[in-house]
Amino acid sequence: MEFSVDFFWLLAYFLVLMGMSGYGLHRLITVCLYVKHRKDIPQPKRFYRDDELPMVTVQLPMFNEKFVVEGLLEKVAALDYPKDRMEIQILDDSIDDTTELCFRKAEELRARGYDAVCIHRTDRTGFKAGALEAATKVAKGEFLLILDADFRPEPDLLRKTMHFFTDEKIALVQTRWGHINRETNILTRVQGMFLDGHFVMEQTVRNRSGRYFTFNGTAGVWRKCAIADGGGWEHDTLTEDMDLSYRVQLKGWQFVFLKDYVTPAELPTDMDGFKAQQHRWTKGSIQVCQKMLFDIWRSKEAPLKAKLEATTHLTSNYAYLLLVLLCFLVAPLAMGTIRPGDSWQMILVQVTLFFFASVCVCLFYVSAQYAIRRESWWKELPYLPVLLALAVGMAVSNSKAVLEAIFGHQSEFVRTPKFGFTEADKGKVVVKKRSGYKAIKSIVVPVLELCFGFFFLYIIVGQAVRLDFLSAVLMSPFLGFFYTGGCSLWRLLQSARQKALESKLANQEI
Repeated sequence: MEFSVDFFWLLAYFLVLMGMSGYGLHRLITVCLYVKHRKDIPQPKRFYRDDELPMVTVQLPMFNEKFVVEGLLEKVAALDYPKDRMEIQILDDSIDDTTELCFRKAEELRARGYDAVCIHRTDRTGFKAGALEAATKVAKGEFLLILDADFRPEPDLLRKTMHFFTDEKIALVQTRWGHINRETNILTRVQGMFLDGHFVMEQTVRNRSGRYFTFNGTAGVWRKCAIADGGGWEHDTLTEDMDLSYRVQLKGWQFVFLKDYVTPAELPTDMDGFKAQQHRWTKGSIQVCQKMLFDIWRSKEAPLKAKLEATTHLTSNYAYLLLVLLCFLVAPLAMGTIRPGDSWQMILVQVTLFFFASVCVCLFYVSAQYAIRRESWWKELPYLPVLLALAVGMAVSNSKAVLEAIFGHQSEFVRTPKFGFTEADKGKVVVKKRSGYKAIKSIVVPVLELCFGFFFLYIIVGQAVRLDFLSAVLMSPFLGFFYTGGCSLWRLLQSARQKALESKLANQEI
């Protein structure tokens, strides 16, 4: 039997597509499990009486968060919980005037009767994990509520979560993230859909079906002794929350996820902020995969379904590498230089793989919208093409993160820019305040993204000329590279203009 180049190219194409289809199939299974467990709402074992409510320390890690710190502290002060059983720790690693603001607000809170302290570090060892590690050692509370600077907790947050800790096996209660600025622009709208899919579908199913799920880094309450039992905060990965979650659950502790309780927060409003966040999450998850996956499979405590789910969870970001490979492998097929065959068997295989690789993903996100907004879920449907395009467009940036993790390239914890959005502000605040944050400096990734964009535009135009409109439509999500690359280059251009203007003004003053 002779094996041509076409044969090996097609073999690689189908293997990559099968790999991506496997993750798509997992999304379909998740939707089915959600339907099965949607009514299995977690309930506390019993309720604390007011006179037995435990001591809680509210930990607020921040780095250069001058636009949001005051709003956060006012929301924390409004929590419906006895003042004598609540400590507020402001964990400030800032290198700007946020530090002065934090100390002043802590003093104001103490004057109002709150037990508030600002812990400032000049050495950012471990970044957020290091700050939490240092603060937890001196925390007065048996339980720790962790809130990132852009979160705005509702007054009843502790009242809704603390009662679950009457069960001594519970280590964590995680709430669902809400999105204050969801409607600011199309990017925030699509990010909201991504996160809703994660929280409503994945986190709910993992929790209610007896699988492991992970702390999302904020908007959750920890039992302090469980953190210690799991080995404490470690900072050898960029997703210390995920790392700690698996270590604690392997010790036999249980978590609770509250799908129906929402803690609002900001979404990144521009592509640079979104890419920085996704890079950190993607790289961190691969680091945790390398660190924890073997221990998970070696554990005698973890059930098989938890091991399988953890494997899918921790390896899912490798799909970005598969997507980049697919970009190269699909090109000769789309241009007709390599043909997989026209037999009905071959067509059936391609349609089946396409179904699991893309249609199941759409079903996953639509199901999440239907679950939380029954009356208006259909209004999100027009954003599905953008969601798919953004998922494809992020392949280059996130593949870079995966490769950095694989080869052990170390990088610092890059914070996500926050601007102090409120419901009344919508898109206004970012225009006034974004100058305090710098754009991503590297031009390599955006240029690569635009190259991919033009490459697929050429393919799609060729398909349209050949009147192969169905193929052109199916290839259209690959134009998402224009979106991710173009937005980043535009931000770089704005940053360069701003820097030139500042330099000109400085020279005039001299």
